[in-house]
Amino acid sequence: MDKILNVMKKSFITNLLLSIMKVVIGLIGKSSALVADGIHSLSDLITDVVAIFGIHISEKPANKKHPFGYGEAEYISSFLMGLIIVFLGLGILFNIQINNIEKPEYIVIIVSVLAIIIKYILLKYLIKKGNEYNDSVLISSGEESKADEISAVIVLITSILSQYSNYIEVFKYADVVGSVIVSILIIITGFKIFKSSISMILGEQEENTEEIEKIKKLILKEEKIKKIDKLIVLKYGPYYKITASIEMAGDTSLNEAHKVLASTEKKLKKSDLKAKYIDIDISPCKVKSN
Repeated sequence: MDKILNVMKKSFITNLLLSIMKVVIGLIGKSSALVADGIHSLSDLITDVVAIFGIHISEKPANKKHPFGYGEAEYISSFLMGLIIVFLGLGILFNIQINNIEKPEYIVIIVSVLAIIIKYILLKYLIKKGNEYNDSVLISSGEESKADEISAVIVLITSILSQYSNYIEVFKYADVVGSVIVSILIIITGFKIFKSSISMILGEQEENTEEIEKIKKLILKEEKIKKIDKLIVLKYGPYYKITASIEMAGDTSLNEAHKVLASTEKKLKKSDLKAKYIDIDISPCKVKSN
């Protein structure tokens, strides 16, 4: 967990510096598109904050009032942050000025190229570490960063086109068009976070078949367990909540069954499968013992 937290902190610092750089240079360089792109980077910053917050909260121990801990706090935060990002995008969109349009300075092009390079390195790093640590939060953060990369490319293109406004008059609106496109991307990003968080709050099952197969294999390692009748793997913050129904050999005593269940739960929790809350019951035996 500390490794994941360290990666998210690096992402947070990078997105913070990118956001500040874009907004400041956007204002100095007379580019509303770059300012909008800076706010888009701020949306990535917000997702980093949610992820870091979720990791911290999820580590709080379960108690009488919250027997499954605080893993879902991450989803509630994401829900609120999604709304904030949507309203940020709408705010930019409805405040775009089409009067007194000024040509962006050359520094805007330089900063856009720099932002594209930095963001590309960051998203590759997040996805790589996400796969290395088998963490969906890091992978999602890396995938979400692709939208910010696209918006930086859009700003670069519109900034270059704006430089030719003296020759082609319509190009003077390039920066405004860039602002509109980036605003729409911000709204889409916020909506995706909002939609995803609702799905998680309602209870979303893990769809990664590789992860599910690993859980099944670990359960079936116990010699007395002959079959898994039901397996539900729910995402619960950075952890899994696993519900399973199994069949044991017909000659298994009640005492043996209890030991097997305890051993299986212990193995699941000690594995790298993020299993924290486990509920396994024994269904009526249909498989005969060999």
